[in-house]
Amino acid sequence: MKDAIVSALTDFFFEYETPRQVLVRSKRVGVVCRIIQLGVLAYIIGWVFIYEKGYQIEDTAIGSVLTKMKGVGYTNVSGQERLWDVADYVFPEQGDASFVVMTNYIITAGQKQGKCPELQDGKHNCASDRDCEEGRYKRTGNGHMTGKCDNQTKTCEVFAWCPVEDDRNIPDPPLLMSAENYTLFIKNSISFPQFDVVRSNLVEGVDSKYLKKCLYDEKNSPLCPIFRLGDIVKLSGFSFRQIAKEGGAIGILIDWICNLDYSLKHCKPTYYFHGLYGKANEEDKARASLGYNFRHAKYYTEEKVEKRTLMKVFGIRFNVIVRGLARKFDIIPTLTAIGSGVGIFGVATVICDLVLLYVLPKRDFYKNMKFKSTTIEEEGFHGDSGSLSSQE
Repeated sequence: MKDAIVSALTDFFFEYETPRQVLVRSKRVGVVCRIIQLGVLAYIIGWVFIYEKGYQIEDTAIGSVLTKMKGVGYTNVSGQERLWDVADYVFPEQGDASFVVMTNYIITAGQKQGKCPELQDGKHNCASDRDCEEGRYKRTGNGHMTGKCDNQTKTCEVFAWCPVEDDRNIPDPPLLMSAENYTLFIKNSISFPQFDVVRSNLVEGVDSKYLKKCLYDEKNSPLCPIFRLGDIVKLSGFSFRQIAKEGGAIGILIDWICNLDYSLKHCKPTYYFHGLYGKANEEDKARASLGYNFRHAKYYTEEKVEKRTLMKVFGIRFNVIVRGLARKFDIIPTLTAIGSGVGIFGVATVICDLVLLYVLPKRDFYKNMKFKSTTIEEEGFHGDSGSLSSQE
């Protein structure tokens, strides 16, 4: 065991290997080698440099979004006319990157706190007072039960905002179908800190004169930042009437892909529109929680009694999302990509050696030509001779 260890250590410290060049004239091996080298070259040029832009460094964008809606709506419900402007149908206040535009609603006017029977929807029925436990609150209810069963409606009496809301019948067609013609103005600014570049979606040519007459069109006006809501919904794959009835959500993606090796004027945004809740062709009526809605109340005092007008709002939620990526030439990634590519060229040599050593009929002859062991006399050790075995 000791001798084996000593021998291994001796071989490790006192042997040296040097490569030996062998020219093999074989059409088969030569073709395999060139094909592999061409494949590696195609990978380096096509994938690393052209597709992945391996010669550039990257930076992601920091962005901000400001929005502004314009348009008015008109409704006439049961003879009550009303005009709706941006202060009425946009939630929350204008300017956010995420907001809701009301397209349909259910109003419960003149509510005040008091005692009244629950809604006759089959969920709060009672036969006697024993079915209405005092102080109890049902998750689907509108208030705290008083312990009494209303003899007229046969539902539990509750302390709540009365009369309670009845939202079982959603208006169809939607009351604010005019929202289809509202316009949305998006102002977006982005910054690429690593390159000290700041850009706005109001690019060259998009000035005040242009903004007064332009409207976004995917082909004719792709840089116009003013969008018609009906067009946004259509481009997201939905019909406006379909989404306006019960609400929904749409994402507006502002995509910046900039190659800063070219002029900065070529750094322009591209707009994409996506439905975020379900699919346009989805017809699964059993699916829970269809659409998008929330409740909004306006409070007032009448004869020293606090009252409110409750609105169940159905609307389209818009989320403006900014995504940016900028690239620019840099010598370090370029040299790194070239160096790794040169290293990959060695794969061709390894594969061809394996073919010659283990596949071809004359593999033994090739082994003798490739590997050679040499013993030489060492000098400088007081006449002692040593052996050095090398594979060349």
